[in-house]
Amino acid sequence: MAVVDAGGELKLDTSDVDKWVGKPVVFAEMWDPCNATDIRRWVQALDYPNPVHWDEEFAGRSKFGGIVAPQSFTVAMDYGHGCHPACVGNIPGTHLIFAGEEWWFYGTVIRPGDKLTQERRFDGYSVTDTAFAGPTMFARGDTVHRNQHGALVAKERATAIRYLVEEANKRGVYGKDKRSPKKWSKDELKEIHALRHEWILSNREGKSPRFAQVQVGDKLPRRVIGPHSVVSFANECRAHRQNIWGTWRWNPPAGIHDPAKDDAGFAADMSYDHEARRIDPRMGDGLYHGPSSGHINSEKAENVGMGGAYGYGASMNAWFLDTIAYWAGQDGYIWHSKTQFRSPAFEGDVTYIDAEVIDRIEASPYGFPVVQVQLKMSTQNGDVILTGKAEVQLPC
Repeated sequence: MAVVDAGGELKLDTSDVDKWVGKPVVFAEMWDPCNATDIRRWVQALDYPNPVHWDEEFAGRSKFGGIVAPQSFTVAMDYGHGCHPACVGNIPGTHLIFAGEEWWFYGTVIRPGDKLTQERRFDGYSVTDTAFAGPTMFARGDTVHRNQHGALVAKERATAIRYLVEEANKRGVYGKDKRSPKKWSKDELKEIHALRHEWILSNREGKSPRFAQVQVGDKLPRRVIGPHSVVSFANECRAHRQNIWGTWRWNPPAGIHDPAKDDAGFAADMSYDHEARRIDPRMGDGLYHGPSSGHINSEKAENVGMGGAYGYGASMNAWFLDTIAYWAGQDGYIWHSKTQFRSPAFEGDVTYIDAEVIDRIEASPYGFPVVQVQLKMSTQNGDVILTGKAEVQLPC
């Protein structure tokens, strides 16, 4: 339950969260290296048909000499969709949704046979009053990824929104009455398919534009994803390696208490049952039982103020990275990106992705020229669900 102060103002009880600020958290580790099928499963679920990530013959002829992972796949090598270190400590009466991601990449490509390890830390939080749920926590968690050789792959800062479920239901911003999934006609679906196909053909060979030729105002080819469905949401969930039975273990240092294992802060009907999962792995796979179950179970989604089946923030960030990477080609590389999520992708909607070059930076902090790309995702109604920027290296 929420806390009401002497003046009658609704508050979050953050006492259990405060003790974890600045501390290492979430000691979970994958058992196995990734393989080419893990990478293929990821791009299939995220609808990213770049052949260098799934077509063995095409990838073998490429500069990489074989299947490689997209930069977005880094989050699938982790436990918790990147969000877990931003959700520690119990806040009574709350649930969580993803609010945004910031990534720093370090030039290390992920290939089949790689195994990443992570260091995770709860950075802290701020509390803001929102129209969605009143007093709302914006919590930050950091993850550093290294491969089996100790090479730095990436750092992620995830932001999670922790909100009072009862207040969100009362306000009804995403109420059930506003979330009836759209039914698409055959002609509408034909238009969506044509735009999707046009985007696939826009750079299937992976050619990179030259920095000298790219100008401010240049627009990237428009991309469309969807219509989103319970099936597409389930596929996205299953593409995260952590959600396959038996792929990870708890591995805390001796004497270290890990809040993520005992109480990650989710509502009772949205939490894992780690004891039960020893016998029935569904009880800990996140989809049938656990925090991801609300994405495909409309009743659970309604219970936490979301009004119906809805998509993953981690997927939206992957769409962001993949869209820019496809335009940048095989000789391009994203060194930094930052996104803000304004709304989930709901069942029945489509997501249109538009981006343009907004800056050319000759003397960048990375030691070489980069272009800055600004990207926006919107629904068929024009509602913006994500905004973000990325710094991208292109061949000179």
